[in-house]
Order: sequence, then structure tokens, then C-alpha cells
Amino acid sequence: MKHFLIAAFLLISLTAFAQSNEQWTAVETVNYPLPRHENSFVENKGKFYLLGGRGIKPIEEYNPKTKTWKTLAMAPIEFHHFQAVSFKNEIYVIGAMTGNYPHETPLTHFLIFNPKTNSWREGAEIPEERRRGSVGVVVRGDKFYLVCGIVDGHYADFVPWFDEYDTKTKTWKILPDSPRPRDHFGAVLVEDKIYAAGGRTSHAEIGKVLDLVIPEVDFYDFKTNSWSTVSAGLPTPRGGTSSIAKGPFMVVMNGESKVQESSHSEVEVLDTRSGKWFSLPSLNQGRHGTGVIYYKGKLYVAAGSAKRGGGPELNTMEVLEWK
Repeated sequence: MKHFLIAAFLLISLTAFAQSNEQWTAVETVNYPLPRHENSFVENKGKFYLLGGRGIKPIEEYNPKTKTWKTLAMAPIEFHHFQAVSFKNEIYVIGAMTGNYPHETPLTHFLIFNPKTNSWREGAEIPEERRRGSVGVVVRGDKFYLVCGIVDGHYADFVPWFDEYDTKTKTWKILPDSPRPRDHFGAVLVEDKIYAAGGRTSHAEIGKVLDLVIPEVDFYDFKTNSWSTVSAGLPTPRGGTSSIAKGPFMVVMNGESKVQESSHSEVEVLDTRSGKWFSLPSLNQGRHGTGVIYYKGKLYVAAGSAKRGGGPELNTMEVLEWK
């Protein structure tokens, strides 16, 4: 009993320690990037990259040491609604969409950006019968994992699909479907489990694009090769979220919903050890349709849309110290 109480106390103490007493602050930069949303925001070798979004835009690189933005290569095509990932010093765009609302179409191939050469190239082809956009993407070793998504833009055909791409063998493998479909979310890897939290099923076909938000949090355990659902759902269900992992924690932030016109500013954290949620300070500026970076003990968020739907687009960045 004594050991149990000590373990419980330590877990509570660690969770409390993880909560930040700091506040989000605006990052004062020498210059500013283009406003954009439905983009990604990802770190690679100590620099931050904004890429994609509605319209054809260049990739932009932020140097946290000099606090400057640099404009790099123009995107080869329009791509949006995706979760970019860093892999072997390059940035991968997988499971993105192109085109206009509500019938955006999935990209047929990976797009790969090399920061060193400042160039884009086409990567692996996605099997035609598994193509979709607004996909959660996770890197695990030399493999990519694609979680859920939607086939027909914002209109219909959201799917629970789960796929693996092996970068060494160049082969695809279909894995067990997740417990439910979802789009407009981010997936993360926490202690060898893939978590899918937030999002919705976008269904313009029946006039419910923002309505069908998903409170359940699902995770795939590689040890058991099976899906499960966290007992406590996301405290503030919403789509257009961003997620990132830090140790045993999964952060879910940003978003849009029918509850309010302004984008969500909530920052909610799941302690995957206990299955309990706690909150970090809310953003100064709610936003949706962008990404989040954890770098050297700080959370960074940039760009996105200030209101549900398509704008106004933002070009600001905020930071929160969280160690």
C-alpha cells in the first residue's frame, strides 16, 4: 500500500510539474512570413518551416537564433490539409489535398522538400485505392504511418484507414482500421503508440462541415497490434487541431467548431500514463489549420486562421515555455 501511494504521489507530482505557469507570448521577429492556413509548421535541424496552405505559396524558413524568416522555393503545386513530418533531414508532405472547397482531391504522391538544396521532388506514389487528404502522419523508425483522412475534400467519404509505408523496401501495407474515421486532426507517436485526437468527419454533402467533431481519442499499440480508446475524451472537441508529443504527453491545441466563430485557443494535454487531461495556458490568438513545434523546452505555433472557415489568415507566432 505504501509503495502504491508513493507511486501515485510521484505521478501526480510529475503531472503537476509538467503544467506550465508561463503564458504564451508573441515572438518578436525581424520580419514576417506570408499569412496562410491549412498549412503545416514543422522543425528540421533547428529551423522552423511554414509550408503549404490554400493557394500556391513558397516554403518559408525561420531561424530561432536570428529571429528572421527567409523565403525559399515556391511550392510545385497547391497543397493543403496535411501534417508535414521531418525525416532524414528532409520535410515530407503526405496525405495532402489540392484544389478548391468542397471537392478538394488527394495528392497522388509524396512531396519532399530538401532544405539544404532548397528544392522539391516527387516521392512515393500512394496506392490509388488508399488516397485521401487531411491525414494524420507519424514517423516511426524508417516507416511512415497514415491515419484516417477524407477522400472527397470536405464533402464526403471520411475513412478510418491505417496504412504503413516502408521507406527501405518501398512497400505499402494495410493495417487494421482505427475505431472511427476522422479528418482535420494531427496524429502523434507517444511511447510506441500512435494517438489520434481531435478532428471531425467533414460532411458538406449533408450540410455538416464543422458539426461532427470527435471527442474520442484512439490509439494504436504496436506491441499488441491493436487499437484502443482512451477512457477520457478530448475536453474541448474540435476540428482543425494541431498535436505534438512530449515525453508521455500528447498536446492537442488550436481548432475550429460550431461552438464559436473565433478559432479555439485551448491547449489541452493528455498524460498517457494516467489517461487524464490537464490544460496549459490558452493561446493569445486562437487559430486553426496549422501545426505546432516543440523545440528546446518551448512550444511554438504560427500562421493558421483566426476564425472558423477560411480566414482571416495569420502570419504571427507565439511561444510557451514548457519543460
